[in-house]
Amino acid sequence: MSGPYLEMDLGVVRARYAELREALPEARVFYAVKANPEPAVLRALAEAGSGFDVASPGEIALLDGLAGIPVGCQTGRPPETGLAGVPAGRQTGRPTHAGFAGERCYANPVRKPAEVAAAAAAGVRLFVTDSAEDLRVLAANAPGAAVLVRIAVDEAGSATPFGGKFGCAEEEAVRLLQDAARHGLDPAGVGFHVGSQQTRPAAWADAIAGAARVAGRAGMPIRLLDVGGGFPVPYREPVPGIAEYAEVIRDAVRRHFPGRAPELAVEPGRLLVAEAGTLHAEVVRVSRRHDGRRWVYLDIGRYGGLAETEGEAIGYRLATPHDGGPVGPAVLAGPTCDGDDMLYREVPLPLALRAGDPVRLLAAGAYTASYASVGFNGLPPLPVRCTEPVAAR
Repeated sequence: MSGPYLEMDLGVVRARYAELREALPEARVFYAVKANPEPAVLRALAEAGSGFDVASPGEIALLDGLAGIPVGCQTGRPPETGLAGVPAGRQTGRPTHAGFAGERCYANPVRKPAEVAAAAAAGVRLFVTDSAEDLRVLAANAPGAAVLVRIAVDEAGSATPFGGKFGCAEEEAVRLLQDAARHGLDPAGVGFHVGSQQTRPAAWADAIAGAARVAGRAGMPIRLLDVGGGFPVPYREPVPGIAEYAEVIRDAVRRHFPGRAPELAVEPGRLLVAEAGTLHAEVVRVSRRHDGRRWVYLDIGRYGGLAETEGEAIGYRLATPHDGGPVGPAVLAGPTCDGDDMLYREVPLPLALRAGDPVRLLAAGAYTASYASVGFNGLPPLPVRCTEPVAAR
């Protein structure tokens, strides 16, 4: 295949899901489709028992259309068969986790009335909300649906915080839970998100304390506590393992919900798919520029799927044929004519690196193909290849 592409190892996806289930067996899992919507990835997770965190009718339709996805699939190619897709699943009650395969939670609270109506028509019965305006939209377009009120929490320690875009103050959350019942909705519980690539386990403990305060002030028991996603993966630096986060979450629930604890839900994205992905790129040019710095240009940049390098928030590990040899500082840039298309302003790269050399970006399975621009400088979608372990073939 010419040009850059993302290679996804489905065996690693399944392994990461199994690790999460082992660490938090009591939690309902909603994979964040936005992290990597490759159909083969979604099917592997659905077969393993995962539910899905959806952010639009388009993602719901993608799940509905899953069928017979072959290994080696390419993003953008429709399925060749029309078999039944992943079911919406039951949204309420407390059955065994096997019964939740394919369950959807519409966790993006920024949506139009028509989008809510379309989701409800597709069988989605669990929605996250964080405003009175959205609550009224839900009541009108998804009557009787279960809702989780998302509270604003401390995101310090995350690589990409939400910057206040989502969540509400605790006082407002109390009102929203009470108003949900008055609007004929089911106030199922409280949720939060501590920011993406969150390396501070205590962030979850603090947020759970806030959720408990909201539940107490609302005067109603909450059945479901959604602790969001944001679990980190090791890029260039080590991070705590999922077992450490799980223990912090479990301990905080015991302390702050000493009576009947609510059921847990998690919305992992990066945790399940990042390390399964290797982004294959190529050096276009190496030049010593007028500023005296060595510039290395790749055939992929921010607009091709590496949006998370903005502000160098995510530092991908790089692998080249010259690893182990002499290195020197370089600017790593993308191929487009945009001056902002720079990945890293100073990164150690082999001095022997030349045009045509392959470069692999490791742990690149999350927020790459789904972020790729389609049209800027004529860039096509980032192709995705899916592979299975030899034993699974």
